[in-house]
Amino acid sequence: MSTTENTDVTTTVIRFTHLRWLVRIIQHPSAVLLLVQLIGLLLYPFIENTRPARALFGAFGVLVLGLAVAMTHRTRGHGWVSFCIAVPAVLFNVLDMTMDMPELRPWWAAMEALFYFYAAGSLIAYMLADRRATSDELFAVGATFTLLAWAFTYMFVLCQTLQPGCFSAAVNPHAPRSWTELLFLSFALMSSTGIGDVIPITVQARAVASLEMFVGVMYIALVVSRLIGLTLVAPARGED
Repeated sequence: MSTTENTDVTTTVIRFTHLRWLVRIIQHPSAVLLLVQLIGLLLYPFIENTRPARALFGAFGVLVLGLAVAMTHRTRGHGWVSFCIAVPAVLFNVLDMTMDMPELRPWWAAMEALFYFYAAGSLIAYMLADRRATSDELFAVGATFTLLAWAFTYMFVLCQTLQPGCFSAAVNPHAPRSWTELLFLSFALMSSTGIGDVIPITVQARAVASLEMFVGVMYIALVVSRLIGLTLVAPARGED
């Protein structure tokens, strides 16, 4: 075999490999969304304190929103609804960062929370619609959990904006809580681990925290347990 033929074969193999990865990404968009959110979970603590970092924070948030919009369009949710919610959320966030307009903070926090709740609801409807558990739906379990955690984090941001001092912590108890601290609180409540050192201290903030505990328990009890049941039923049907 000549050198030219070897080069052609290598090029074909590389193209086939790239195409195979593209097909996998298309078939498992929930896995991509989950991966991006987990990367953001690790990245946010390092980029949230300075203005350039906040711009990067906003750009990464736009990426997450874009992936969530794509997932909503793929599922039973309506893409145009999520788009109409995401655009003003991004616009208000950009205006707040670039022009220092804190009066917009409650608006973008509320719009972000609404968007993530809508995206999570669409993914839940997508998972409950099928009679068998696919690999993409298993990834969707994790992606939906993170979407709900993000949504309640923005609810906490909204609470703190409207009612300063509604959250306290073991370190600097009277300081406003950062987005990462509120995200940590949200994951602690959603997972019912109770390991958070950030606590709500007003009745309004505690009401939102109680709602997140309820949503977390019901999500595991209804959605996750159903998919686990479907994964167990499928092999049993095959044996029959």
